[in-house]
Amino acid sequence: MLYTRKGDDGTSSLYKSKDRITKNHPVFEALGGLDELNSLLGVCFAKYQCEKPVLFNVCKIIRTIQHNLFIIQAGLAGAEKSIPKSRIEEMEYIIGEIESYIEKPNSFVIAGATELSALFDYARALSRRTERSVISANSRLDKQLSPETLSYLNRLSSLLYALARYEAFLSHKKEEVPVY
Repeated sequence: MLYTRKGDDGTSSLYKSKDRITKNHPVFEALGGLDELNSLLGVCFAKYQCEKPVLFNVCKIIRTIQHNLFIIQAGLAGAEKSIPKSRIEEMEYIIGEIESYIEKPNSFVIAGATELSALFDYARALSRRTERSVISANSRLDKQLSPETLSYLNRLSSLLYALARYEAFLSHKKEEVPVY
């Protein structure tokens, strides 16, 4: 069954908890943000042409991020899950490799060089908002997320920024900078 009716009164519960808390509690806001980000990355994955020859396996990168977001959701909900330090190191390696191939912007760039680069930029902005939401919720929970999990969320926006620039690079699109 795809529904339970348990939340009809505006409450829900977290992993292995019998306590009901209101759905507007910061933890549910953070869980919703993680879910929204994961869904947007699903759109990026669906739009990406995984069979096109590229320097990096962007489809694998996206799927890895999606799996990691589920780990973060589980940890936030109270499960004994966290992001290992190796995932942050992998992320930093990928960012560094992408930076070595693309022309680094000297300024902010206006999103929209391609549809997919714009979606990655949207995911980057959403990841920042979600990170703030997770930090807010985490400060109100008895069981805190690991420092590595928080570092992963902080680094995620940088990876999504790199993927947006990489997509524009692959499409041979010059990105616009804002005119001040």
